Amino acid sequence: MLGLTKSELKILKRLNTPIKIQNFLDTFPINWEKKGETYMSPGRSLGARKIHCFEGALLAAAALWINGEQPLLLDLKAKGDFDHVVALYKRNGYWGAISKTNHATLRWRDPVYKTLRELAVSYFHEYFDNKFYKKRLVSFSRPFNLKKYGAKWMAAEEDLHELVDALDHCPHEKICPPKNAKYIRRADKMERRAGRLIEWKKSHPRT
Repeated sequence: MLGLTKSELKILKRLNTPIKIQNFLDTFPINWEKKGETYMSPGRSLGARKIHCFEGALLAAAALWINGEQPLLLDLKAKGDFDHVVALYKRNGYWGAISKTNHATLRWRDPVYKTLRELAVSYFHEYFDNKFYKKRLVSFSRPFNLKKYGAKWMAAEEDLHELVDALDHCPHEKICPPKNAKYIRRADKMERRAGRLIEWKKSHPRT
């Protein structure tokens, strides 16, 4: 089914709630891409046992889809920094997010956000660079439904560059009104300390 093995399908079927999915992603080391850039499918990620944010969002979306929910992604775009990608879910009309990150912030979001803008803005204050400490998050995408791309992404052996490009170029909504940009405060000392916390060091053999 969907190109996945029986054992892979069994794993994903057990992840039948967003909390179970997030707890599962948290067991994976971060993928530092030591041998070069990767955009692994959920099937490959299960075998590699390490993931970065995009791969984690895909894996979460796959589990949601197999368990009867929409496989939706949200792309958070930052100026001069990597995008952050999360999987979306909804409960009783409120949005939440499943997230894989190596940092203390940019993590899971409970379903308490009435709009996608509310959810996206919840990541704004924690998304700053480590040189000038400026807040970098500039826009967020509309819900990106992976069903439009069939099921090949579930177990593809090749890196999913086309899927990444499609997500990157889909419509995005700006976060900060241009007139308010001059009022944005840089991250303070405590925020910078928290921003330096990471879960998996690059030297760890499992990454």
